[in-house]
Amino acid sequence: MDGIDRAIVERLQQDAGQSYAALGAAVGLSAGAAHERVRKLRERGVIRRTTVEVDPAAVGSGVLAFVTVDACAWMGDSAEAFAAIPEIQEAHIIAGSAAVLVKVRTATTEQLQDVLRRLYAIDGVSGTQATLALETFFERPLPL
Repeated sequence: MDGIDRAIVERLQQDAGQSYAALGAAVGLSAGAAHERVRKLRERGVIRRTTVEVDPAAVGSGVLAFVTVDACAWMGDSAEAFAAIPEIQEAHIIAGSAAVLVKVRTATTEQLQDVLRRLYAIDGVSGTQATLALETFFERPLPL
């Protein structure tokens, strides 16, 4: 990735819906050249997808919890089981005292409790510990 590619990615992280003309003008390219750069960034896997950032509280998902999942077996083959729980936004195999770390968003703590029940139903899960976020200072895109 060169400097122009990095500038394109940074601009798209700020506003993925901008036109190729606006994107190109911001980085010193024509609209066509900007489009071609974005296409190549997608082909190389640098840009995995284009999405919209939504305010979780505005859509009824104001409860944020980070849950460590303890296991009595290797959890590396359980990605599909975690992905099947729609309230889980992220799931990571981790090193340390727990096996998996998940980021969960729900509307209520009762719904969070239901997510914890469903986590326990995954083969190999032996325990969980949830930490609720009271306030989010910021979430930022990946720095380049």
